[in-house]
Amino acid sequence: MNTDYHLPVMLNEVERYLITKDTGYYADCTFGGGGHSLFLLKKYKDIKIIAFDQDENSFKRFNENSQLQKFKDRIIFCRNNFRNIEKNLKDLHIEKINGLLADLGVSSKQLDDKTRGFSFNSDSLLDMRMDNRQNLTACDVVNTFDKEKLEDIFFKYGEESFSRQIAQKIIETRIKTKIKTCNQLKDIVCCVKHSYGKTNPATKIFQALRIYVNDELGSLENLLGSLKNILDTGARAVFLSYHSLEDRIIKQAFKSFGSLKVINKKVIIATPEEIKNNPRSRSAKLRTAEKL
Repeated sequence: MNTDYHLPVMLNEVERYLITKDTGYYADCTFGGGGHSLFLLKKYKDIKIIAFDQDENSFKRFNENSQLQKFKDRIIFCRNNFRNIEKNLKDLHIEKINGLLADLGVSSKQLDDKTRGFSFNSDSLLDMRMDNRQNLTACDVVNTFDKEKLEDIFFKYGEESFSRQIAQKIIETRIKTKIKTCNQLKDIVCCVKHSYGKTNPATKIFQALRIYVNDELGSLENLLGSLKNILDTGARAVFLSYHSLEDRIIKQAFKSFGSLKVINKKVIIATPEEIKNNPRSRSAKLRTAEKL
């Protein structure tokens, strides 16, 4: 299945673990290009999708997607962070849902859009906001936070072993000139940390800033905390994560919540065939829990 956005990861596995009832409401917490939702809407004629995405471009693309437009009567849009799912469902007068999917990967569309400031290969402004209605940007962080705070962000969210040296270099640089663009920050990092292999030395720093600016881990914890209240009995939550920080939070939450049963105790990964066709799936890990 193709979309003009990106290939949805582990479609068959998501369906197998998510769908326990072929009617009712299913939440897609990271709608993006709608790939997972479109697949499910086509196959299950009596389900409705509650689509969450804080990026306004996601809904613009929906209006331009002729395949998704066929199902517009079965999709309810919420331009909001999924951390607010409990309140949003109450506002919609929906007491329980039959399943929930959260694909936590940053979309290739966002990374490829040079104006969004996610990519280190651009002269665009350091932004990194998923939701452009919020105030804090990556530019604010690197130009106003003190050295200790920058170190903490780089180490905690990027697991960067050069966090102290990179933070120091940022402080030294911004005394002379404001760090405005992605390329500026990349060059600063590369002065401290040299390239080994194919991975850009700035990768972990950009990841850390993106996670911090968007409070991604805090949002994930809020969503996990809501599961016991929003899932119907027997309903499942499926999470696709792409780095160890997210996967650790999900794994620990599933184990600690008495109202949830872990379905796949061993994490599910993409098949070699899928990884070949869709390299983005290489780092994906799928975990599922069911409401008791």
